[in-house]
Order: sequence, then structure tokens, then C-alpha cells
Amino acid sequence: MCQLLAMSSSKPAAVDFSFAGFALRGSEHRDGWGIALHTANGCQLYTDSLASTHSPLAAQLRSNPIKARNVIAHIRKATQGRVSLENSHPFTRTLWGQTWSFAHNGDLKLFDPNPSLYSPYGDTDSERAFCHLLSGLALRFESRPPRHLLFAALETLAGEIADYGIFNFILSNGELLFAHCSTDLHVVVREYPFSVAQLIDCDLSIDFSKHNHLDDRIAVIATQPLTSNEEWTRFAPGELKLFVNGLEVGATPVRRQEWELEICC
Repeated sequence: MCQLLAMSSSKPAAVDFSFAGFALRGSEHRDGWGIALHTANGCQLYTDSLASTHSPLAAQLRSNPIKARNVIAHIRKATQGRVSLENSHPFTRTLWGQTWSFAHNGDLKLFDPNPSLYSPYGDTDSERAFCHLLSGLALRFESRPPRHLLFAALETLAGEIADYGIFNFILSNGELLFAHCSTDLHVVVREYPFSVAQLIDCDLSIDFSKHNHLDDRIAVIATQPLTSNEEWTRFAPGELKLFVNGLEVGATPVRRQEWELEICC
């Protein structure tokens, strides 16, 4: 099946190190790839129907990485839908005036909900699931709710869709990053004291202490661990996690002080 990669960071950061190893997994997952980068200027989406190992666009992004606070990347091994640009993840839509990006790993047998507020452009079960998620949220809330209510609604919707098969997914609006596991999803948090990390897929390592400050914190989520010498935590089946600024916050309501700090940023 497909492979997922995501990042939530306390500051704009480049995902070039993790992406270097991740992109090499396109030798097996050859049916397209894509990346959504949520920057201060909005969501920048890059997709390709070529394998990430043969894509000039992937090579360009590795050579000229873009810094972002939230990132979703995907390499595709098709189970449903033809190999085409419109079927390459991530997918994006606008909800409550914000751009949301989404990528899915899995296979949702017989999942074909009636069209609602959002409709797919391609013919994948993944995009149908994304449209169903956003439609469900839009029908529940006229404007973006507090994050603990949003978390609860997503948890319910994700559970309903997961009844149809494997539903590992990443969803972000550039501030919040949700990760849901059906089968395989792992996370590592890089923070002080930073150390050296070694990629599994190629002979490349990095000393993060030379590239980060004491207050930097980055959460990296992937289908399978990308490094051999870091402590990756595996999600439990059916688990939904929420990350903000590189920190897992779950369904915790926003404290007033935190809300004020966010407004002033």
C-alpha cells in the first residue's frame, strides 16, 4: 500500500532529510507522489503521477527545500483508481476559509457515499473519504469549532469510514495536524537535546544539534520509521492523534493563555 509522511513543527522547517529517505520508497510505490506544504503564504501543493524516484519535481524539491510548519507527503501504490495526476495525494479543499490537505494509506472496499458538500475530482477511495470527512465537518459546524470538538467529530467520522477497510490518514489545515491509524503509523519527536539520525533507506545521516535551536520541536509521522537510531512510537489501531507546533495535544481544549498567544503570533 501507499506510504505517508507528515511533519508538525514549532517553527518553519525543511523536511528535506526525512523526505530524502521517504522518496526512495517510490521504487516500490510507483504510482505517483505528492507533498502539501503549509507555509505562511498558504498551502503549496505539488503532485506528480511519476514515481518519486523518477520525478524531476521530487528532485527539485530535494535540492530546493521549502520551509513549512506543517507538511503532508504521500507516495502511491494504487489499489483503487487509475494512475493519474488527479489521483495523486495529497488532496486539498477549502473549509471554513482554510485550505485543508489530506493523504490516505489503505483500501476502503465498497466505500461510495452519496455526494454531499464536496465531490472528488478523481476516482480513488481516498479522495471520496476526504470529501466525506470534510462534508461531515461542514454539516456539523458552521465555523471552525474549538479543537476538542473538532477532534471528537473527526474521531467519529474516521471510525465510521474505517469500518470499510484500512484508513490510515493525515489531515492538516496548516495549524492543526491530525493523524489516524488503522494498521501502521509511527511518530518521532525531535527536540532538545538533539542527536544524530541515520536514514534507513540510504546512507545519509544528520546531526540535528547543528541545525536546530533549544526551543525547536518537530514531530515526524510516517507509515514506517525512516531512521534506524531514533525512538519511533507506533500508533495503536484506531488511534487519532493531534499535533500542534510539534507537540501532541490530543483532544485537550485550548487554554485561554494559549489562545491569546496564538492570536498574537
